[in-house]
Parts: sequence; C-alpha cells; structure tokens
Amino acid sequence: MSTHHTALTGTAFGIDIGGSGIKGAPVDLTTGEFAADRIRIPTPQPATPAAVAATVAELVGRFDLPADAPIGVTFPAVVQHGVARSAANVDGSWIGTNIEHVLGDATGRRVIAVNDADAAGYAETVYGAARSTSGVTFICTLGTGIGSAIVADGVLVPNLELGHLEIDGHDAETRASDAARDREDLDWEQWAERLQRYFGVIEDLFWPDLIVVGGGVSKHHEKFLPLLHLRAPIVPAQLRNAAGIVGAAALAAKAGTPVAGVRGD
Repeated sequence: MSTHHTALTGTAFGIDIGGSGIKGAPVDLTTGEFAADRIRIPTPQPATPAAVAATVAELVGRFDLPADAPIGVTFPAVVQHGVARSAANVDGSWIGTNIEHVLGDATGRRVIAVNDADAAGYAETVYGAARSTSGVTFICTLGTGIGSAIVADGVLVPNLELGHLEIDGHDAETRASDAARDREDLDWEQWAERLQRYFGVIEDLFWPDLIVVGGGVSKHHEKFLPLLHLRAPIVPAQLRNAAGIVGAAALAAKAGTPVAGVRGD
C-alpha cells in the first residue's frame, strides 16, 4: 500500500445509482472487497428523487448493517457538496436537489454522495491499479462518453469533466470514447490514434504519474494500450464493475473521519 492514504478499516456501504440499476453492497474497507453479495434493484422510471430514495431505502434495508456504518452513493451527475448540479440518466428534477439530505432522510443514516466517475477513480487509487502510486493519477472510463477523475496523493479533485475538453475543434468524447469507436467502426489502430491525441493533451495539462483506463472496453486493453506512446505508464483498471460501490464506500468512510473536515448534518 502507498503511504499517502489514510488506512481505512471496518465496513462501509456503497451504492451505485445508474440509469438502469441501483446496486449496493457492504465493503470491507481493509481489502476493498464486498463483505456480502451485491444486490441490484432496477432504477425506478421516472427516476425522481422520491422514487430513487424509496429504492435506496429498500436496498439498504436488505442488509443487516451496523447503525454507524457510513453510506456512500455514486450519482450520474456533477455533485457539489451533496447537491446534484446536472442529471444524466436520471430525472431532471434532481438538479438542485441535495442528494445527501434526500437519501439520508429516506435511510435514517448519514449519506455521502459523489459523482460516479470520481467514485470509480478513487477506488482504483486505494484498492486497484493505482494503489501503489504516489503523486498524480488520472483515471478515465471509456464508454458512452469519457468519464474522468484525478487523485493527487490520495486526495480526489471532484467533478472534473475532462471528457469534454475541446481538442482540434471537437468535444473530446465525441471522437475518442468507446461509443465513437463503435459508431464510426474504427479499428483498434485508428481508435488508438484518437486516444493518443486525447491522452497527449491530458499529459500536457496535468502531467500525471500514472494513467488508468476503465470501462467495458478495458478488458480488451492489450488491443489498444500498447499502441499508445505517452510519458506516463498507462494501465487497465482492475476493479471493473465493483469500482463505483467500493469507491463510494471508501469516500464515505474517509468523510466520517475528523481529518476530512466534512460537515455532518
């Protein structure tokens, strides 16, 4: 383990809220592994705050959690101090809503809410591909768009929308996401050229010590990562679908420690 992370112990509960499913599991904070099998409930439609809160309460109720277990929730939005500032794949009425208050009231517990890419990225730095790296790690998810996160010496910089960098007159994710590869029927070499341009700009702006690539396409990493020539090592993510739940749980536990200085309600 690297030295810059606060050692986390005990159990926290992680919930991953997506457009189609709401998934949750208790996480062993020492290992980053699920302490019980994950449960998935379909996301209610429309995914309004009241409907999602009821589903989250149902999910939490299916586990025998200690009363003081912290709960972390990933949310598909920009999340500023618990408040949703955007809404992707959930109802627009979430915008301006305090996620932490709504879900905290529904569950009777303290809830910490974070952007989904941030949760997954943070998990990789504590338990996954970047766990032994100090300095600056850039984590990105190549999927429908490009999700991005930066963790610097164990500290997450939240809500970075670096998939939307304008590069060569284009919104980066419209050219370099996995969806763009699919849509334009690019072969691995053609797509790698787009990724090279994208990651090259990221390197020139942020000088990461390590780049971690996630998303479903990362299971084919040997087809495209070796084609990239960057200053920093670039490696596939390790936690796959578990990353959101694990990262949310870890961030909730970290927020519960006094050093984090997070306001309690």
